[in-house]
Amino acid sequence: MTPPAEPPGAGGGRGDGRRTRVVAFGGGHGLSVSLRALRRCVPELDLDITAVVTVGDDGGSSGRLRARRGGLPPGDLRQALVALAGDHPATRRTAGLFQHRFADTPGDPADTDDGLAGHAVGNLVLCGLIELLGDPVAALEHAGAMLGAVGRVLPMSRQPVGIEARVRGADPAYPDEVRRVRGQHQVAVTGGRVESLRLTPTTPAACAEAVAATAEADWLIFGPGSWYTSVLPHLLVPGLAAAIVASPARRLVTLNLAAEKETLGLSLADHLATLRHYLPELAVDLVLADSKAVGDPAPVERAAESLGARLVLAPVAVTDGEPRHDPAALGAALVPVLGADR
Repeated sequence: MTPPAEPPGAGGGRGDGRRTRVVAFGGGHGLSVSLRALRRCVPELDLDITAVVTVGDDGGSSGRLRARRGGLPPGDLRQALVALAGDHPATRRTAGLFQHRFADTPGDPADTDDGLAGHAVGNLVLCGLIELLGDPVAALEHAGAMLGAVGRVLPMSRQPVGIEARVRGADPAYPDEVRRVRGQHQVAVTGGRVESLRLTPTTPAACAEAVAATAEADWLIFGPGSWYTSVLPHLLVPGLAAAIVASPARRLVTLNLAAEKETLGLSLADHLATLRHYLPELAVDLVLADSKAVGDPAPVERAAESLGARLVLAPVAVTDGEPRHDPAALGAALVPVLGADR
């Protein structure tokens, strides 16, 4: 028997008896840490959490499954589900199973017929559920019940997308040449400077449930995460972008701690500028950044103000010096932000 999802927290809330609805946009590890932080806010703030996840992954296990079986790449969806998994011992074991990755089988290294090697169990479960139920949203709801998820996970679109970028200096031998780089993985590891980004197809249909959640939200949260391959793609889905602009929700951007390959040469202020570039109508209320990562806050403060936002500085990184967000510290920083009266 599947244990029930954990009960909602009895704390903070909105004061009108309704849970505070939070929609977090992203993918991969960045969205995962944001969701883990939000989970820590639930007891105090009584949050209703929805994750809206990118569907452009074409690397690793997800890429192999996408190429062979079609459908949505499951990896980022799996990570979001596991981040929201409940604390019951049975659901924790299920979360561990979802994250378990099949190792290479011992034997002749020339034998490459082991189709399971490298796949995460949760990726296979999600693919099976999508085939069985015929709908990714229904599959994610079922998987969420298996995990006792404190919140729900939705794809940004029911159809997989490709990610393409025009990159200057992708080939170090030709630093001024602009080339088109195709595929989320290739964009993520490019050594050049991304000059523009697009999806294929260029106008994918937005997931209707994600649009509805955005319209009904109290808070919309963007980042942290890989900016070009996890955060910005949501703004390139026309139906979702329109819902983000029209939503009465307040908007929070959580900035990264360090540049990744795809954002080398992009300052934190530039990260905010790209949001305006890809969605000029976007208004933001708050920008959350780590005080040490920001350095001189003046450029970031000006960039935040250009979006209509106030900059909030807080210690949200792990203490070992690595450029990683600490879910506990990020959650502690989010409590006063999300709990503030409108």
